[in-house]
Amino acid sequence: MKYSKATDYALHTMLFLTAATPNQPIGVQKLAERLGVSATYLSKILTKLVKAGMIESASGARGGYRLKRNWENISFLDIIHTIEGKASLFDCSLDHGSECAIQQVVLLAEEKMEDHLRNQTLAELAKKVEVDV
Repeated sequence: MKYSKATDYALHTMLFLTAATPNQPIGVQKLAERLGVSATYLSKILTKLVKAGMIESASGARGGYRLKRNWENISFLDIIHTIEGKASLFDCSLDHGSECAIQQVVLLAEEKMEDHLRNQTLAELAKKVEVDV
């Protein structure tokens, strides 16, 4: 299974915001430079995170993006679902309904993976990493 680059950038951005300065806005240009991506591309990802209520944008000379309240509870799964959606990774192509034994195995594996990602918060991980602002 593979997540998109957008998920990679979203997770890294959220970790950076969490570890660096959760209450201080950081400009999109600075975030983009840190990730080595264009500000335009990163802005599209940030817009999804804003719509999901994880971050907020602050305008003005000291503007940028910062975490919203309750950021301590944001899990890896929250971010992944925001970028990738909630669809299953496997879709049985045969027409035998929900009785597909293969689909049941894959769904069980996805549930276990999602449980793990749901229990891993960025706040916990941020305690383990050092970030230069």
